[in-house]
Amino acid sequence: MKERHLGRELALTTLYALDFNEQLIEGEFPKDFPGISEEELQEINEEALTFARYLIQGTIENLNEINGLIEQFSINRPLDKIDLIDRNILRISVYSLLYIPEIHPHIVITEAVQLSQEYSREVNYKFINGILDSMVKERDGNFKK
Repeated sequence: MKERHLGRELALTTLYALDFNEQLIEGEFPKDFPGISEEELQEINEEALTFARYLIQGTIENLNEINGLIEQFSINRPLDKIDLIDRNILRISVYSLLYIPEIHPHIVITEAVQLSQEYSREVNYKFINGILDSMVKERDGNFKK
């Protein structure tokens, strides 16, 4: 599972870099991993790289749907007011909840909270946990099981 966490970190930093540079557009995929050197990239095992690519591609392919769900559940904070790092943690997590049914929702939420604690402000993990927990609890016809 260490490889999956590393893959999530790599996906997060890639989406963050694209978002920061205003290059995160549905259907436009990066050629590589911005924000990581070639030397660092060579030290990452193939399982982590494959999982990161899967998360990045899936998130970008479904970006508008994912953003819409985040906006729906983030009642008091519009998407553009959510910190860049938190916004991209949410995007990866919502993609996982929607399209990777073999990963249990509790694992998705736990990983999102852990990423938030590692990369974001101290209390933002509560915001992320609240949104993802609400999504899981309100699964219906609009939110795939």
